[in-house]
Amino acid sequence: MEVATVLRVVVVTLFPEMFEAVTRYGITGRAVSGRLVEVHCINPRDFTSDRHQTVDARPYGGGPGMVMMPGPLSAATAAAKSWFVDRGVDLASTKVIYLSPQGQPLSHCGVARLAEVANLILIAGRYEGVDERFIESEVDEEWSIGDYVLSGGELPAMVMIDALTRMLPGALGDSESAVQDSFVKGLLDCPHYTRPEEFAGRRVPPVLLSGDHKRIERWRLQQSLGRTWERRPELLQGIQLDSAGEALLQAYQAERKAEQ
Repeated sequence: MEVATVLRVVVVTLFPEMFEAVTRYGITGRAVSGRLVEVHCINPRDFTSDRHQTVDARPYGGGPGMVMMPGPLSAATAAAKSWFVDRGVDLASTKVIYLSPQGQPLSHCGVARLAEVANLILIAGRYEGVDERFIESEVDEEWSIGDYVLSGGELPAMVMIDALTRMLPGALGDSESAVQDSFVKGLLDCPHYTRPEEFAGRRVPPVLLSGDHKRIERWRLQQSLGRTWERRPELLQGIQLDSAGEALLQAYQAERKAEQ
């Protein structure tokens, strides 16, 4: 997979101000300042024709809540595509993504695939959802960040932008950080320690103070395997461990059994 060097995202949202969280702060804020990431927000209310700037209506067939109307969303999406065209981006290289509870679960593999695209229009819905005809006519993919209910798609959009930013070359201060993150190799991350050597009666594992980089590397791999086995055992089903990895995991399991 070849990760793009610049990430361009247009978010269709009723609350553009929320995205200051990603454009001004932390790793994503630095990436925006360094022109590795561009985030542009478009409000569907700007494409309404009534004085109340109405973007939602009662659902046909009855039921609670309101549904976002397809007209303002479609017009906002068209404006997002024009934004890309103005920057010389081929629309064939863009994707329209709706952040939805019905979408496919966002994983590291999914983020890596989207990082290859790097020109994204994110639709942040609100209320009970959006008119299905908009999804059918405009949306390329639906993604979910978890099996729970949120008030809107803004927070999932920010999660996606943050995850994608970490994939960009130069976005992190240490290029090894992205390589060692949880899920990159299909495993959870190992535990980390820093100063002081003793805190609340607990000491840093001696191996991390040994200066023996091979031993440290083995310990970290064993901890990653062990944590994955304890906390997310289903992840191990998709990993083919070599004999060394199997031995490390078996030793970890035996140690835990002995402790019990």
